[in-house]
Amino acid sequence: MIGRWQVFGMRAVPLAVVGLVLGAKLAFAAPAAPAAPAPPAAMPFLAHQAVYELSLRKARGNASINDARGRIAYSFAGNACEGFTTDFRQISELQGGENKTTTSDLRSTSWEDADGKSYRFKIETRMNDGTPTQVDGIAEHSGSGVTVKLTLPKQKSFTLGPDTVFPTEQVRRIIAAAKEGKSVLELVVYDGSDDGEKVYNTLAVIGQPIPGDRAPAKADAATQSDALKSVTRWPVTVSYYDRAAKPDSGEQTPVYAMSFELYENGVSRSLVLDYNDFVIAGAMNKFEVKDSKDCKP
Repeated sequence: MIGRWQVFGMRAVPLAVVGLVLGAKLAFAAPAAPAAPAPPAAMPFLAHQAVYELSLRKARGNASINDARGRIAYSFAGNACEGFTTDFRQISELQGGENKTTTSDLRSTSWEDADGKSYRFKIETRMNDGTPTQVDGIAEHSGSGVTVKLTLPKQKSFTLGPDTVFPTEQVRRIIAAAKEGKSVLELVVYDGSDDGEKVYNTLAVIGQPIPGDRAPAKADAATQSDALKSVTRWPVTVSYYDRAAKPDSGEQTPVYAMSFELYENGVSRSLVLDYNDFVIAGAMNKFEVKDSKDCKP
């Protein structure tokens, strides 16, 4: 369940358009309707570790990108009683003109409660041999919005809109929308990235479900795991847009987009990271299911 933590080259990434459509708003606007049958119980998120090998798929336009490589190490654990923890590290090398290489090293840890109401995060980013930059904070939903309190890079507090969601909640809602047969989902997402003050509008485009017994054309560590062989997955593309950008007369361009196949239990495979100037592919070459505690929330 990769979130928006990806960093490649000089760009901070880790998944948005203006004009959000949220179910809560629609519920107040629509007339009462007969009660619908209860949806099937959600499949619990799977505690797991995964490693993705990154490589350059293509460069566009005048981008002076000759090669790119890297690795993502991702660990996800927790349950609906204790909340969910994520440990993430990405090391990337981007080779440009005159054989100039830029290396980035991002490490992050986070915890999010199962209801998506509270989110704690620590992020460290180092470019080449420079001094690392750090972000440390907590975000919590209150009655009127989301209160963010940062201790790094500087002490600061601010409030976000009540429709803001955190990364694990974002994935949960994408899966719920996919199970309901929806093809589009718009969300405002906060994950503490950049300087801790960035908020994104996101647009998720969801494809048709892929049965668990349908193997992809190219095998990887996920397709070889017994824990995933019977689990439905969906092709998903999530575009991230700068919420602070001023609208103009043209179509807004996403900061970046991420495509992947998302399993119903939250595992992601076959990553494609589109940074506009260049595109990175992420192939899962290691997957391990972690032990998790039983939970009866």
